[in-house]
Amino acid sequence: MRQTRFHGRYENSGRICEHPDCAEAGAYRAPGGRPAGFDGPGEYRWFCLDHVREFNAGYDWFEGMSADEILRAHSPIAGWQTESRAFRPTAGMDGLPRWADFNDPLDAIGARANGIKSRARRDAEVARDGRFTVEEARALDTMGLGLETDRRRLRQRYSELVRRYHPDRNGGDRKFEARLNSVVEAYQLLRKSRVFA
Repeated sequence: MRQTRFHGRYENSGRICEHPDCAEAGAYRAPGGRPAGFDGPGEYRWFCLDHVREFNAGYDWFEGMSADEILRAHSPIAGWQTESRAFRPTAGMDGLPRWADFNDPLDAIGARANGIKSRARRDAEVARDGRFTVEEARALDTMGLGLETDRRRLRQRYSELVRRYHPDRNGGDRKFEARLNSVVEAYQLLRKSRVFA
């Protein structure tokens, strides 16, 4: 069964139109009793072209919603209220930079790509590069920086991370204390590196 592009027709569906007075092929699907969601693709009704048009003309997407739910669905930001992992306040806890840490999206993409590389590949790259030791490369990962970083970017990133993870900036919450300690240790190691001397 294959969907024909653009108009939603499913060729060779082998179904009959579900309208009680029709025996044509049911090549067009319409929402059924259970919508698609976490539990699976949902159930569909199958109609011929004329009857799917009739169904769609009377279909009410808002049926069963409260007035507040309908108002929220009409909002221009509907669907954008949930945060993706990269934009959550806890993003970057794994050593990868957050998108919000960068002014230029291309810098953010480059930094994330550098942080995602596997350890083995990263270690091999460090060995070829010859400027950083393996420990220094891992410290760069902790800071969310790539091998191309300079002293100014290192200091700037350290300042950003300390401000983010310090308990004073988090209402006294010490849940990021371990992360703050690893950032401080990584910075102390990197600032003594011959690359940044």
